Amino acid sequence: MCKKAIRYAVVDAFATEPFKGNPAAVCLLDDDNAADERWMQSVATEFNLSETAFLVRDLSRPASAAPLFHLRWFTPVTEVELSSAKEVADILPNIEEIKKLSCGGIMVTGPAPAGSGYNFFTRLFCPKFGMDEDPVTGSIHCVLGPFWGRKLGKQKLTAFQASPRGGTLYLELDDANRRVKIQGETVTVMSGTLLV
Repeated sequence: MCKKAIRYAVVDAFATEPFKGNPAAVCLLDDDNAADERWMQSVATEFNLSETAFLVRDLSRPASAAPLFHLRWFTPVTEVELSSAKEVADILPNIEEIKKLSCGGIMVTGPAPAGSGYNFFTRLFCPKFGMDEDPVTGSIHCVLGPFWGRKLGKQKLTAFQASPRGGTLYLELDDANRRVKIQGETVTVMSGTLLV
């Protein structure tokens, strides 16, 4: 039996007012109880909601860095195997809330589905820079390349930015020079002349 105090919230997702949308429970765990699957399943069964999410903060990151959480998700009867690619592609951001943040934007990333030909998916929401979502962003992959390279044990990666337009980036990590080589294909759709 768990004897620690676990913070939780019940949120109504995809709704603008209480008691609408999809209710879900969110529990914030520490390292000690993060691996207790039977306990998590019991909690999800007790809540009896479509989803109960369990978040565990990654304590290996510096305190000054943006927080990173590991996520597990249960229905009342079983753990849901997240498809972090489907979640990334399907996310519906609240742009007005993002505009209120002190940072320039929000980056979302997750592993690509098996057999897709990609290593990870990404999206970037940056309304403060004049666009709600950037279709494809080279600069963020200078951070994401090393992150996923370490996680997957790879020096060469293929990324998909899952915006509505979508785009593929080919990354090669140059650890010795602390560089990320980014390549991609181009297609010319217009040409013309500017008069100055």
